[in-house]
Amino acid sequence: MSDLLTTEEYKAIAADLMLPNQAFVDGSFRPAKSGNIFETLNPATGETLTQISACNADDVDFAVEKARDAFEDGRWSRLHPSERKEVLIRLVKLMKRNARELAVMESLDSGKTVYDCETVDIPETLHCLTWHAELIDKIYDQVSPASDDHIAMVVREPVGVVGLVLPWNFPLLMLAWKIGPALAAGCSVVVKPAEETSLTALRVAELAMEAGVPAGVFNVVTGSGAEVGEPLGRHMDVDMVSFTGSTATGRRFLDYAGASNLKEVTLEMGGKNPAIVLNDAENLDRVAAHIVNGAFWNMGENCSASSRLIVHKDIKDALLERIKAHAREWPMGDPLDPQNRVGALVSKTHFDKVASYLDEGLVVMGGKAQDGFVEPTILEVTPHRKQAQEEIFGPVLSVLTVGSFEEAIALANDTEYGLAASIFTANIKRALRGARALRAGTVSVNSFGEGDISTPFGGFKQSGFGGRDNGIHAHDQYTQLKTIWVDLTDDDEEVVV
Repeated sequence: MSDLLTTEEYKAIAADLMLPNQAFVDGSFRPAKSGNIFETLNPATGETLTQISACNADDVDFAVEKARDAFEDGRWSRLHPSERKEVLIRLVKLMKRNARELAVMESLDSGKTVYDCETVDIPETLHCLTWHAELIDKIYDQVSPASDDHIAMVVREPVGVVGLVLPWNFPLLMLAWKIGPALAAGCSVVVKPAEETSLTALRVAELAMEAGVPAGVFNVVTGSGAEVGEPLGRHMDVDMVSFTGSTATGRRFLDYAGASNLKEVTLEMGGKNPAIVLNDAENLDRVAAHIVNGAFWNMGENCSASSRLIVHKDIKDALLERIKAHAREWPMGDPLDPQNRVGALVSKTHFDKVASYLDEGLVVMGGKAQDGFVEPTILEVTPHRKQAQEEIFGPVLSVLTVGSFEEAIALANDTEYGLAASIFTANIKRALRGARALRAGTVSVNSFGEGDISTPFGGFKQSGFGGRDNGIHAHDQYTQLKTIWVDLTDDDEEVVV
């Protein structure tokens, strides 16, 4: 990605954008069969960006039918792995050429800062798709240790037609996390983007068609969870669903699977992620920078955000002073101003939810919420308060004080979630003991981090179910294992049963 532009240059790009506004099925844009539409808004201004097709079960049926046709005739599923790789690499190249357009579109649609879109979301999206594309022809199947009279092959096959249900907080990146391994495996996909943030998924589908992804393989059906998400989850001809979003909605997809065809379901859901800072942590200024990044990046609209700071009483005051100093370096305002690090929350509904947690009596810093924007906020809380228990999903850091390592671990694990955690200490044995004791899918030591594309991402407890995103492990979601058992005995040998 080249250097950032000026605010005026980003606004000029925004003014010239041609925003997609119809579902994308079987290789072309199509209105909803009902003719219904819904408005998508710019969260930072409240202005209407465009009106998008409001699809329903009829559109889902049509998209699944076309995805099934494409899968069964093998136009993608039986293509040589190296050919699928070449097509996905062409898609990445097309996305690079249109990277600025995608960054601005993402910012307008979600309220994200263009700074994050340019420096994080777009580069990570491209890297993810490239990584999975390059992996296509490098995953080997297996031969089991059978007897001398048999050969047993364990082979991967694409699972079939998959529903990919996206969240609104990272529309492009979560699209890449799912279509990367799904298309690499040879599946046909029906993408259901979040109603609040549909634009970039539609644009990528158009670019995928241009890159050579066959018609019917990459479909995007836009609309609400009730009208599109539920019919997709209940569909008898969808083989698998991968969902990222809230824990409450994730539960519904398990119900849908049980009530339909027992389709496979992978869920990546919420988190109330602890950052433990012990009294022997080194370089509190660096620790503070990590805490601020973990809590306020993407306006805290991040399932793995460090939303709970669990700090030893001996260093709490010193650390909080440094955290407040770093938080002041995160200006809030117009998302198209590249100087800003905090943009608008995604919707009025979500803004109201986050604002409801801002109890003035708890505020250590920040606490202001107005016109869709919530400034970085630090609250000092006790373990029983809702701010310490519930996923806020906004730029709000809840601070809890402890007196020992054991108390910190117990408090960190005292939640229904288990997505991510971090621990800061100079004692490597204590760090590793803590990492093993924390009930979370990803534990970072002396940093805030989620790993990278090579490491599996997902959660324990009510944060995850059924699989992992990222890494080779992500391909397990979109493939079935088949055993092929070959008898090598001579025809004249006696058959032993």
